[in-house]
Amino acid sequence: MKKTKSTYDKFIENKRQKKLLNKEYKKLLISELLLAAMEEDHISVRKLAKEAEVSPTIVQELRAGKKLNITIETLSRILDVIGYQLIVAPKSGLGRQLIMA
Repeated sequence: MKKTKSTYDKFIENKRQKKLLNKEYKKLLISELLLAAMEEDHISVRKLAKEAEVSPTIVQELRAGKKLNITIETLSRILDVIGYQLIVAPKSGLGRQLIMA
């Protein structure tokens, strides 16, 4: 019996559409993380920005999914304030290791 592909499966078969979806998903992930953490901690945009030493505009644009370019340092400071950290890991299945001497 042949399994019918879902709309999603058909959509991501196109490499360009899959790349766009992944990009949009990453923006949504940061946005949702900020929204949830800020709500849970009852922290405002201004307070988060002040504690992370960034502009409130940066925090607001990240929350809205509008901020596309941000330094790792800035993102790390924001995440630190809400209790998260950046972890760099290889993509699953690649089996890579980075050894720093």
